[in-house]
Amino acid sequence: MAVKGVPDNTTPRRTQAERRAATRGALLTAARELFGAHGFAATGREEIVRQAGVTRGAMYHHFASKEDLFRAVYEEVETEVMGHVAAAAMVTTDPKEELRLGAVAWLEFAADPAVARICLIDAPAVLDPILRRELSEKYGVGMVRAVLQECVAAAQITPRPVEPLARIVLAALLEAATLIGEGADRTEVAAIVIAMIDAL
Repeated sequence: MAVKGVPDNTTPRRTQAERRAATRGALLTAARELFGAHGFAATGREEIVRQAGVTRGAMYHHFASKEDLFRAVYEEVETEVMGHVAAAAMVTTDPKEELRLGAVAWLEFAADPAVARICLIDAPAVLDPILRRELSEKYGVGMVRAVLQECVAAAQITPRPVEPLARIVLAALLEAATLIGEGADRTEVAAIVIAMIDAL
């Protein structure tokens, strides 16, 4: 218990690493909220640091530019989306049903205006195409490739080269998600996607 005039040493001081992590986390939280609500172009650096409760210098200590901060936000959102998609797909052991359930889960996320703004509208405009391809490989292509390989092994789809097929299927899913993000009826688009998967 603190005594008047005596420093209270019962609360441990945060380490420098903890302070850095807290600052970075505050910046990501603020930027994600602002990018999701207003878009990349309409969100200013000053607005981000003000909402995060840090200095502009602190922002540049963690992120080289606003674009660098956007990339970190994009990767954070993509990680969450892919985790949700994987969890939705893994409720079955049937590979083709996994593909269907994962596709529907992704389209559900696309209906979230903040996700649509960050991942589908701003990412193609802000991120370098080569970087986007690398991130696509990291967060989407691998998952689609794996389930398609399982579908082929189980004789559920016509055998085809899986590598290009995975990229084509992912591109179709991204386009479907973009349509939903732009206001298309989610149920209608999902039905078309499921029909496409069944046609494989």
